[in-house]
Amino acid sequence: MTASNLRPRFWETVPLERMTRAEWEALCDGCGKCCMNKLEDEDTAEVALTNVACRLFDDATCRCSQYEIRHQFVPECIVLKPQNMDRNLYWMPETCAYKLLWQGRPLFDWHPLISGDPDSVHRAGVSMQGRTVPEFEVDDDDWEDHIIEEPT
Repeated sequence: MTASNLRPRFWETVPLERMTRAEWEALCDGCGKCCMNKLEDEDTAEVALTNVACRLFDDATCRCSQYEIRHQFVPECIVLKPQNMDRNLYWMPETCAYKLLWQGRPLFDWHPLISGDPDSVHRAGVSMQGRTVPEFEVDDDDWEDHIIEEPT
């Protein structure tokens, strides 16, 4: 994807449901937080972020190693789209561009669309780069030991 595929500052003027696929994908800041396993408290419905990464997560790039075919390996992986945002907002990180725009809030200055630099999310300390453990190395019963505060 190149900047030429994107309308200038589209995220400020185009509703989520009217964005092109390239624009929609460009909203992802590359933090990797959505690829972390989460725990939900059955009583309070509160969601806790862990540093236990999905088996397809690449800790170096903060991207899915099999994004286009991820459902072959992780059928439960959510395909986020405007039509299901209301059902999935509570799982999404607080810094997520999709969530911010859905809530009518601006993107952070470190977002690559603002900074023009895909590594700005990592330099800002917001991403999960270098901070994860693969899910196959942690027993499900031990995930609570891996709860982290969401980087902001």
